[in-house]
Amino acid sequence: MMLRILDEATAEFAEAIAHYEDIESGLGVRLRQEVQAAASWIENHPELPNLRSNGYRRLNLKIFPFYVAYMIQAEIIWILAIAHCARRPEYWIERRIPI
Repeated sequence: MMLRILDEATAEFAEAIAHYEDIESGLGVRLRQEVQAAASWIENHPELPNLRSNGYRRLNLKIFPFYVAYMIQAEIIWILAIAHCARRPEYWIERRIPI
């Protein structure tokens, strides 16, 4: 399967990295590494997380309070959001994957 990320998710992820770098140098890098590891895990085990009622799957990060929300369409894994666990839950739920 191929992994793709929506532009909105990419922009939000960049903002989160910058925010954590402002807090402490290197913290944003650690967030990026954790998300990259999560994306790799998703790519290798896309159907393991439970399918949620809105048709997406979610993988929680271990260190940072974020999760990766994604959908599988044909042979593509679409990352919809890299979202904070406590802020605006499912704010991204109306996002659509390109057809």
